[in-house]
Amino acid sequence: MTEHTPSQLVRIEAEALEALAARLDGPMAADFERAVERVLACGESRGRVVVTGMGKSGIIAQKIAATLSSTGSPALFLHPAEAAHGDLGMLARGDVVIALSASGETEEILRLMPVIRRVGEALISFVCSMQSTLAQASDVALDCSVEQEACGIGLAPTASTTAMLALGDALAIAVSLRRGFRTEDFAELHPGGKLGKRLLRVHQKMRTGDAVPKVQPETAMKDVIYEMSRKKLGVTTVEREGRLAGIISDGDLRRLLDLDGPECLKKTAGEVMNREPKTIAADELAVRALHFMEEKKITSLVVVDAERRIEGIVHLHDLWETELI
Repeated sequence: MTEHTPSQLVRIEAEALEALAARLDGPMAADFERAVERVLACGESRGRVVVTGMGKSGIIAQKIAATLSSTGSPALFLHPAEAAHGDLGMLARGDVVIALSASGETEEILRLMPVIRRVGEALISFVCSMQSTLAQASDVALDCSVEQEACGIGLAPTASTTAMLALGDALAIAVSLRRGFRTEDFAELHPGGKLGKRLLRVHQKMRTGDAVPKVQPETAMKDVIYEMSRKKLGVTTVEREGRLAGIISDGDLRRLLDLDGPECLKKTAGEVMNREPKTIAADELAVRALHFMEEKKITSLVVVDAERRIEGIVHLHDLWETELI
């Protein structure tokens, strides 16, 4: 048994990743591209990616399936042992199978080969032996071989499973980039948790319809004040034919009272309004709206489209529950 320090163990795995990267830049580049094309074609035909593996490779397979799904490629994990007892019904025509096996001779996976070849659209394998039965039966075999495992006895899957995980990540991200997967798409698939909150869009938090304070340019100031009080946002939009003409805030009212006193009530909204209010688009990230409000020291942003039609309004309070503040 070879004794390694913790740092040596990590370096062994790092060296395995360096070797994998070199293969991807060199002799394995064409095969990797073929694998990307297979997964892309599967998505275009509305098939799924079925990832399978036994033992430690199975755990890695589950993570790869999760990464594929979260980056726009519908995927699921198929346990090879359970597959032989009915779960093989998960596999449908048009699906691509990615099979992980360090030896390439995993009995539970080889037992499924006849059905995978008959039903599946293609078989991609991650193996450490390119001469193995699984590699030879695959449409695309990707080499995950390592010089040594990081464990002291050289048997426990460590460096090899790290290489498989990195290769799965590389495949998932390469496919998502080719598909044109966007931040917006990622946000749609991650609505929960801290990440989902940071990816919220303005349109998901803005107030719309009657909740948006609105007056016309000719509206008298007493009615402007009533509208601001009724909607409780400390601001009102001024619209002309559905488009934003300006905005009046509590601060504007205080300054007006300081200047004109009671005479200010004789004015109209059009005479008082700020004609260049700060606005934001509905598809902007909510966190950007927050940062913009903090930078400009304001509490509300009017949401408008490209033609300045009012779509809603987002208030600082609306973002508190997102835990962005």
